[in-house]
Amino acid sequence: MTDTPARLLKLLSLLQTPREWPGGELAERLDVSPRTVRRDIDRLRELGYPVEASRGSLGGYRLVAGAAMPPLVLDDEEAVAIAVGLRAGAGHAIEGVDEASVRALAKLEQVLPSRLRHRVSALQNATVPLVRGDGATIDPQTLTTLASAATGQERLRFSYRSGDGTETKRQVEPYRLVSTGRRWYLVAYDLLRADWRTFRVDRVSEPFATGARFTPRPLPVEGGEGGGGDGGRNGQGGDPGDAARYFARSMAGMQPELRLDVRFAAPAEFVVARLPPTLGVPEPDGENACRLRSSSMDSLEWVALRLALVDCEFTVQGPPQLVAHLESLGARLTRAASPGHGPVHR
Repeated sequence: MTDTPARLLKLLSLLQTPREWPGGELAERLDVSPRTVRRDIDRLRELGYPVEASRGSLGGYRLVAGAAMPPLVLDDEEAVAIAVGLRAGAGHAIEGVDEASVRALAKLEQVLPSRLRHRVSALQNATVPLVRGDGATIDPQTLTTLASAATGQERLRFSYRSGDGTETKRQVEPYRLVSTGRRWYLVAYDLLRADWRTFRVDRVSEPFATGARFTPRPLPVEGGEGGGGDGGRNGQGGDPGDAARYFARSMAGMQPELRLDVRFAAPAEFVVARLPPTLGVPEPDGENACRLRSSSMDSLEWVALRLALVDCEFTVQGPPQLVAHLESLGARLTRAASPGHGPVHR
């Protein structure tokens, strides 16, 4: 192999396999001399790839972890596997999958050959994921389009469906994607309304990057009035590191904050493993018990469901509206399980 760049890429692909490669075997794979292999190893080191060499008859070369992650070389199967995994996680807003994973997916799909993009789509379309019923399913292509436009500072057009079903056309300057663990939101400056908006991504359709570049505006530092999840109004000013706090302030105008005070009849580690981290972390409270004191912007219905799914006895001290909702829900469930109480036909 006489093409040096192509040879370096093949050498790098071999070294990224988790094993140690004898110099003679690398030379045979690349169809070059051991001396050329040594020179190519030095070139990779100069490019930032930490290649370690061991001496002796059984010695060879292997790629080790370095201070920074150099570019990876993936074969077709690896690229498809990573893209499918990122799509599945991002599309269902799994807890712990945040904006970084969507950026990674956008970068990967940008460079995937068309034949591999087709394989990724075919695999995803043929797979039915088992997902929770408390989150919204999102087209991963929508997420990657939004993420790419925000990263490239490119204006977007899309259709948006509000909570009451009203369809509107939007043209925005995308700022950041925010994941709450159950849903994705887009923070953007709406050009037609000349104000900041927060859009639920599962209500976005037909996103299109216009190609027009923009200089990012300062993000609002003070939350304004209402409408976070349905493209509502907000305030002015700010910096990029405040996207999550800004989103939380904009959502605060939509529904009242729930101040949770819940005691669980189970150890804290048991509850932590079953409670969404967005609801907070309970503290030990006596023997085999713990107490959760936190705030939530989620709905009463969702919070009640998540508390019940912890699968242990619990007592809600507050807020009063959550206590009332649980009493009503408990009575309804009791009636549903009562002997002789048949199904309701509509």
